[in-house]
Amino acid sequence: MKIQANTIRGGMVIEYEGKQWSVIKQAIERPGKGGAFIQVEMRDIATGTKSQARWRTQDSVERLEVRENDCTFLFKDGDAYAFMDSENFDQFTLPAELLGQRAAFLQDNMPVTVEFIEGKPVGISLPQTVVLTVVEADPVVKGQTAASSYKPGLLENGLKVLIPPFIESGTKIVVNTEDVSYVERAK
Repeated sequence: MKIQANTIRGGMVIEYEGKQWSVIKQAIERPGKGGAFIQVEMRDIATGTKSQARWRTQDSVERLEVRENDCTFLFKDGDAYAFMDSENFDQFTLPAELLGQRAAFLQDNMPVTVEFIEGKPVGISLPQTVVLTVVEADPVVKGQTAASSYKPGLLENGLKVLIPPFIESGTKIVVNTEDVSYVERAK
């Protein structure tokens, strides 16, 4: 569906130069001379690379319809990840390249949202936070309490995160999946 460039918003999926792009952010630029234009920062859905594009406000852009289905992650099979659609119970796999770093957060039977364009799965949305176990944490150095200090911790999924000094190995913590940061100790 064609839309005016000035109606592009973050989160939309558009087609540009034969590729599918997810819009990260957009801004209307009004130079002192000439007409206004739209500056768009976007991410290639297939490769994850970022790019910028500029359109005049009256230009038209192809907007793609994204359908989101609630699914459940089942298991990892080599370089593929198996999911099941929660509505019709169809099973399908997604390659590791498509998931990127988000694959590290997947746990068996985890609910996720899978995004489809023209019936083809193109990405997933994870829950905002997940509970993971710290498997390795540096010991606390006494006397470092004047300023807030964090220490590196290794999680069960292999990712490293900065954790407070009171967190020890074996502790379950809540981790933000967007920026891979410590949120709180799990209750």
